[in-house]
Amino acid sequence: MAKQFEFQWQIPVPEYLQNGAIFDRWDEESGTLEPKCLVKVDENGFFIYWKSEGREGQVREISQVNDIRLGLAPKINDPKTYAEIEVKGNGSLEWRTVTICSGLDLVNITYTPLIAADVDTSREWFEGLRQLTPNTKANNICPMTSLKKHWLKLCLMVNPSGKIPVRSITRTFASGRTEKMIMQCLKDLGLPGGKCDEIEPADFTFEKFYEFYHKICPRTDIEDLFKELNGGTNRTYLTIPQLVPFFNDRQRDPRLNEILFPYYNRKRVLQIINTYEKDLDYVKQEWLSLDGFCRYLMSDENAPVFLDRLDIYMDMDQPLSHYYINSSHNTYLSGRQFGGRSSVEMYRQTLLAGCRCVELDCWDGTREDQEPIITHGKAMCTDILFKEVIQAIKETAFVTSQMPVILSFENHCSKAQQYKMAKYCEDILGDLLLKRPLESIPLEPGQYLPPPNQLQQRILIKNKRLKPEVEKRSLELFMKGQQEQNDDLEIVFDVSGVVGNVDGEEGPLNDLDPTTPNIDTDAHPELKLCQSIDNNSQDEDEKKTSDSFEKKEEDEGGNLTAEEEIALMSNYKYIGATTNIHPYLSAMVNYAQPVKFQGFDVAEDRNVHYHMSSFNENTGLGYLKTQVIELVNYNKRQMSRIYPRGGRVDSSNYLPQIFWNAGCQMVALNFQTPDLAMQLNQGKFEYNGNCGYLLKPDFMRRPDRTFDPFSESPVDGIIPAHCSVQVISGQFLSDKKIGTYVEVDMYGLPTDTIRKEFRTKVVPANGLNPVYNEDPFVFRKVC
Repeated sequence: MAKQFEFQWQIPVPEYLQNGAIFDRWDEESGTLEPKCLVKVDENGFFIYWKSEGREGQVREISQVNDIRLGLAPKINDPKTYAEIEVKGNGSLEWRTVTICSGLDLVNITYTPLIAADVDTSREWFEGLRQLTPNTKANNICPMTSLKKHWLKLCLMVNPSGKIPVRSITRTFASGRTEKMIMQCLKDLGLPGGKCDEIEPADFTFEKFYEFYHKICPRTDIEDLFKELNGGTNRTYLTIPQLVPFFNDRQRDPRLNEILFPYYNRKRVLQIINTYEKDLDYVKQEWLSLDGFCRYLMSDENAPVFLDRLDIYMDMDQPLSHYYINSSHNTYLSGRQFGGRSSVEMYRQTLLAGCRCVELDCWDGTREDQEPIITHGKAMCTDILFKEVIQAIKETAFVTSQMPVILSFENHCSKAQQYKMAKYCEDILGDLLLKRPLESIPLEPGQYLPPPNQLQQRILIKNKRLKPEVEKRSLELFMKGQQEQNDDLEIVFDVSGVVGNVDGEEGPLNDLDPTTPNIDTDAHPELKLCQSIDNNSQDEDEKKTSDSFEKKEEDEGGNLTAEEEIALMSNYKYIGATTNIHPYLSAMVNYAQPVKFQGFDVAEDRNVHYHMSSFNENTGLGYLKTQVIELVNYNKRQMSRIYPRGGRVDSSNYLPQIFWNAGCQMVALNFQTPDLAMQLNQGKFEYNGNCGYLLKPDFMRRPDRTFDPFSESPVDGIIPAHCSVQVISGQFLSDKKIGTYVEVDMYGLPTDTIRKEFRTKVVPANGLNPVYNEDPFVFRKVC
């Protein structure tokens, strides 16, 4: 950067976490207890690590820790073992347990229960560790800091005698170098280098590791650049007159404002020399050596992303409709849409990942307790309890972000169970639930939606709402106890009482007329279908199929074979969400009121900003093709939600960029699938503090601007830029000795999105430090 910038990625680590405490660790996989572990956190906040007497040191990388739980008892199946562990400390085992939840995706989570001696210690560690996670900025540390992280991990993963095994070091570099070469480099540095040798941690300093790294992975790419700047001579330093033009012509973006980002000059280059040059004689001569040049290029000053934009930097006082909102589809599913497993944990993981709009498909529970459930109805998915989901949402909604959360209900419940839903939201969420509109922003036509800043730590419900006069009358009758809650006794079904029938999300196969009233609240008629086949069929094969459906549901969490899935899909018929809304639930809906979309002209005439509509991706694509400017203008005023088409039974995702281009706020994706679409979503929302809200560009918010994303010159007054990307080299790309290559794609407006494949050559058998040195990949017109 032209001006000095200090990247504050670290979260201060409390002293008591650095000093450590004694915990017992329960290993759920082996069902064994590792007693008296000394658990610590390093001063940088990279790792939670522990070691017990006679065992190897182990680590959990904090950047991979999704959550810290308190009060989650370890899964100990043997009552005797449970009792023995419980009596070892003061207080219940449940509240003495701090559980570390970690994983590389949102589905495959590893749980590490740490059992403290007393409740006070567990509470203190829970609060301390919660401060450190999640830290998304730590995913953007520079190469030099990454090297320190690699070194520290080696120092912490000691053997039972507390020393670093040489084998650990050879494994770290095995993806690009032979074991023999690695051990020889250790010997050259005066360190033990035998296969069975071990190194004292005090002898393996970072400077020693850094020197070792350059022996193993010489930065020939940087050496070539250094020689080029030196005019091909063998001189061992660069001077200020050589460095100034390099920084200005090749490091600085020429489009930057000269006042905010001034050109490099002698004073600025001297700052760089004083910061990165380790040879004091060179510093006195105002020279930069190859080592100093390498340290500079590997620092935060050369980050590929805007580090200052990883904090909240956007204006958060615009109406909600002016933001992209990180959104999830069928949040409860951890796998496929058909025969998939529903999980309360998915709500926790999705919210902790920064999502701000989650979906709850609500159905009547059929057990004796009549508890509402969440599942993908009629699709052979397993069930979870609505109240447990609301509890999970309360606990995790505002850990990662303080910005508002929207609960998108797809409501199939009877009135009696809708009332239970409303009471759970009210009782569990408490003051977090926005039950009434803000006094300063009433629900009136022409009134802008409230901004995220005014809704911090508030949860909004998105559900159909009754007309105000119907809601008021029904609520008064209900509160007086005069309204019959039993749907079976209702004679009149008043569809006209609903503000507007919303397009209920389609099921995996077909759409249903959303104006048809729905009184079907049974989530699993497919089970009855199986029983019917079983009872009536004389065919033994059909009976086996029916039995297998029930067994899969009970034993395997809803997973189906391909044949079973086809059989169920052939009988599948989706029923739209109910229009028979309980007034108590209706009264909790305010700034996110779904209505049936009747056209852009109708929406513009009504000018009701708190009305919103949902479109499946196919419908959305249709509007992009035929009325894209109208869709952009609609999204300036009101919110829209896009969700995957029903045919995506494998929970795959569409590319969200095409809908972001039209200003659609809630582009809902299947978070359980880490495909390209989710990677784009994750990368986009990592900016602005990972708060889940991104302010749309000015021309997509202002009513006096016209924007057509498909136009050759879509943005008035903006000159397209020329962008070239040169892939030089990579470091620590894989822990396996495999061939690697890099693909470069650009996703943006249609004029930006080049269909040509940009791909480097393959560097064989090197996942450690491949050098590509490709010619630049050029994008000639980027808006």
